[in-house]
Amino acid sequence: MMEPFEHTEYPMHKVLIIGCPGSGKSTFARKLQSLLQLPLIYLDMLHHHPDHSLTPPDQFDHMLHKILIRPQWIIDGNYMRTMALRLRYADTVFYLDYDPAVCLAGILEREGTKRVDMPWETDENDAEFIEYVKTFQNLQCPKIEALLHASESTFRLIRFTTREQSEQYLVELRIVKEKGVRSA
Repeated sequence: MMEPFEHTEYPMHKVLIIGCPGSGKSTFARKLQSLLQLPLIYLDMLHHHPDHSLTPPDQFDHMLHKILIRPQWIIDGNYMRTMALRLRYADTVFYLDYDPAVCLAGILEREGTKRVDMPWETDENDAEFIEYVKTFQNLQCPKIEALLHASESTFRLIRFTTREQSEQYLVELRIVKEKGVRSA
């Protein structure tokens, strides 16, 4: 994790938030968005439709490209197929690298709730999805790490391994923002 207040030296304009489903990417994204006032895009909302159909890959890529060329954004979501592309545009990447048990608890907490980051409400746990979350650390994290290390971009990587770290970061960022407003 970054040292306290280090983030003030680096303005954030193009931010990716990645991590296991259930890690709280969307919640973190909303809190960060309220502090930075950047447009927030949920990849799940681009990919999924209320009728449970999916956006075709070429259409998804076209919509994503239109977002990436904007001067500012926060993008919430993994979508490994397009992660390398998104990394090329990002100046900051927040990686919520939590234990699978934390992510599973997060999924259970949000079950049956209306979410702004998905076009439908889920009332039951899908066994395949739960297995994906359980194996995310062993199967998906190495792919994410490889993409992060292979990227030729110069982004700041901010990795949190606990929810407490991400919450503390947001508290510190809020303090910095408030001090900046007061001294202006």
